[in-house]
Amino acid sequence: MHALVTGGAGFIGSHLVRELLRRSCAVTVIDNLSTGSVHNIEELLNRPDFDFIEGDICQRDLLTPFMKKADFCYHLAAAVGVKRIVEEPLPSLEALVHGTSAVLDLANRYRVPLFLASTSEVYGKHTAHSLTEDSASIIGPVHKWRWLYACAKMLDEFWALAYHHENGLPVVVARLFNVSGPRQTGRWGMVVPTFVQQAMNNEQVTVYGDGTQKRCFMHVADCVQAIMCLTDKKDAIGRIVNIGNAHEFSIEQLAERVLQLVPDTTAQIVHISYEDAYGQGFEDMLQRKPDTTLLTELTGFQPKLCLNDIISDIYEYLKAEG
Repeated sequence: MHALVTGGAGFIGSHLVRELLRRSCAVTVIDNLSTGSVHNIEELLNRPDFDFIEGDICQRDLLTPFMKKADFCYHLAAAVGVKRIVEEPLPSLEALVHGTSAVLDLANRYRVPLFLASTSEVYGKHTAHSLTEDSASIIGPVHKWRWLYACAKMLDEFWALAYHHENGLPVVVARLFNVSGPRQTGRWGMVVPTFVQQAMNNEQVTVYGDGTQKRCFMHVADCVQAIMCLTDKKDAIGRIVNIGNAHEFSIEQLAERVLQLVPDTTAQIVHISYEDAYGQGFEDMLQRKPDTTLLTELTGFQPKLCLNDIISDIYEYLKAEG
């Protein structure tokens, strides 16, 4: 089997690539390195079953020969991180909309089954209950950039399912909930590596708002296994499926747990307003909890790793990186 992975030099993509190689798949990665890094896949570059192409998936002439020879496409290339979306809305839209359009068009042309990585952001401002795949989206106003990512990824989902509905393209869509672990960077606002790095540097651990907002964190290793389980199941084709860990923590609890697990830190927690972090009018959600019943019904998958594993693995990775 030959797998094409867009965004394969990124955080989740680089872990997925290793799992595919472990399963004896040949892998081609296309990544423009806007948020990914060659460092994430450096030790793979000399393997005969691995190819890396630095380039933009919006360039169809570049993408075409690699899609043509693929047996399966994992589409993970996207603008990532709330901070990047707010700061760079135009390139974010380009990557999210035009990139996915090119991938879907070529996958359909060459009849390549496709996995589309979507996001829990599409649910918007829900509170106080677990989110099922049929939950409505509650999106904020257009003038608040916070919602650009949600709307663009929702369009990607519609696009993928339309190709399946009208042309029979085998498509699986997964909404990922707060995936974290080694090789994730805090550069674009990813909270767990940010907190771990701050604690390791004995800096202030910066919690936005009052810290009562709740999230569910999934280890990237569990996420990759869930993706592989889904793409192995014919019953998942044409479906949208949540991938996440339903165990909730407040951001304050996350910060406290980081301080407990990072050795010898003298860091302390401080609170910063959303306005100071992101500018006037930024909106956040008080809760984002997945209902993973469908994932379990389709695949039997259950997460094996917990928040402590995520924090410890990020710490060990950052320590090794120096």
